[in-house]
Amino acid sequence: MAVHEQSTAVEAMHRHRRRAVVASTVGTAIEWYDFFLYGTAAALVFPHVFFPGAEPYTGVLASFATQFVGFAARPLGAAVFGHVGDRIGRKSTLVTTLVLMGLSTFLIGLLPSYSTIGLAAPVLLVLLRVVQGIGVGGEWGGSVLMAMEWGSERRRGLMASWPQLGVPLGLLASTGMVKLMNAASGDGFDSWGWRIPFLASVVLIGIGLYVRLRVLESPAFTAVKEERVLVRQPVWSVLRHQPLTVLTSAFIRMSEQAPFYLFITFVLTYGTEKLGLPRGDLLNYTLVAAAVGLISVPLFGHLSDRFGRRRIYGIGICCTGLFAFPYFGLLNTGTSGLVLLAIVLSLVFHDIQYGPQAALIAEGFGTNVRYSGAGLGYQLASVIAGGPAPLIATAILQHTGSSTWISWYIVGCCAVAMIALLAMPRRAPAVTAPQRPVAAETDAATSRGES
Repeated sequence: MAVHEQSTAVEAMHRHRRRAVVASTVGTAIEWYDFFLYGTAAALVFPHVFFPGAEPYTGVLASFATQFVGFAARPLGAAVFGHVGDRIGRKSTLVTTLVLMGLSTFLIGLLPSYSTIGLAAPVLLVLLRVVQGIGVGGEWGGSVLMAMEWGSERRRGLMASWPQLGVPLGLLASTGMVKLMNAASGDGFDSWGWRIPFLASVVLIGIGLYVRLRVLESPAFTAVKEERVLVRQPVWSVLRHQPLTVLTSAFIRMSEQAPFYLFITFVLTYGTEKLGLPRGDLLNYTLVAAAVGLISVPLFGHLSDRFGRRRIYGIGICCTGLFAFPYFGLLNTGTSGLVLLAIVLSLVFHDIQYGPQAALIAEGFGTNVRYSGAGLGYQLASVIAGGPAPLIATAILQHTGSSTWISWYIVGCCAVAMIALLAMPRRAPAVTAPQRPVAAETDAATSRGES
């Protein structure tokens, strides 16, 4: 009887673990679908729809500026939902971020153009982009922790890499939808065809909610609640006690996030406007690269369990820096096979870092402040890396007419990331000791106790 009960318990654990991984991955894929969809539209459509009176260069800059607003809002989402996730739990937070993200994307699809309502159109676009940014800012930490905290310690790199698959899955889905509607709507793509992928987000919300509501809270967070070591102000606590860990977590992403948004967003503008390449071909190449990521992201997460996260991540930094000049060299040939090679390799080198990145960052914080600390570190990079990258590249191209200094910009990002990786503190203790330990719904006497 005891053996049977033990076997049943093990089976239940495996079942909940699978559900946690699936829910984290599916939910993250849906949110990144929303976020990447905006980036693709910002490169191809929004300059004409929301900034029609501007010069081509100015329109592109304005469109990428609205994209940057979403990046700037991501640290706010990480702080707000990090606090909730470390106080109340991962599961409820993830449900909220999913709904927030999906609804804002759906409303973008309904947004009238500049020609219809004038200046109100880009203003509303910016506001909805802020909501998108807040949603995705709170999403990453919870989805990664839900998967990682359900896994064994020796396989954290692999477990935490599964939600990272949301990036290639979201990129694959969003690019595929844009390509499909581009073909189906033809000349009507700029007027109505681009809206369909945004409106489809409401269907994805339903799928994501179904999956996430069936998941149990992570055992690590449950243990923190039972041991009454919750922190009253986890965001403040992590900023006060681990500022270097937060900052280095952000700066190691300079070599991953900044080049990534050049590789998937700026390349569409550069390829169509500068090189005269067909829009459909560039979208096809991005689809191929995203499909490769379905293998490469978990592969490098697994390798980080075998050979160490810092070692694998450092290799990825070096590969990205070394590829900065060959990347544009291959693009500038205009030859289909070489352009495809450039786009695929760029995302493979990105995935060498992205696979182990979640575990590398999350392991730097104790369980009771991990949502806040990992989320803040990860999302602060949006302000210094991913957000400004397309703007910087567009400005460089406009002023120099060449990709040379864009390559140097990528190299510089890699240098900063390598310094941050070397300065990053080692693994944190399992739990950060709170000054005023609390448990959910404790009485006043307990909440005033000292550790």
